Amino acid sequence: MSIFGGLKKKKDISKKAEPIKPAVAAPAETAIKSDQSAVRKSPSAFSHLINPPHITEKAHNLVKNRQYVFNVAPRANKTEIKKAIENIYNVKVNKVRTINIPTKTRRLGRAIGKKSGYKKAVITLKEGYALEIMPQ
Repeated sequence: MSIFGGLKKKKDISKKAEPIKPAVAAPAETAIKSDQSAVRKSPSAFSHLINPPHITEKAHNLVKNRQYVFNVAPRANKTEIKKAIENIYNVKVNKVRTINIPTKTRRLGRAIGKKSGYKKAVITLKEGYALEIMPQ
């Protein structure tokens, strides 16, 4: 019985299922998709993922090891970040590490507020590549 006092109706399973039709892909559509993936995207296509470099003393010390720190979009993943850095700066990326900085509660007298969180990425470049983004 259901909540409203009526009996539940049983599904009629006596009907035969229709045969499954095989899926046929049009060759022209697949050719268009493969051509689009082969085209190198312009740096402006990735500009929404990468924010300005994260310039701190600790980030400046990492430059000796070919590591650079960037603020990135909160929803960006490692592969998107890697593609974006390679397209924008024309370098080869070896490794990407990401850190989510959580929001923090701050007080000023009786007023309580929040310091916004962000996501940053530590980019390690391959041998022979360098960026000129850190002040000397």
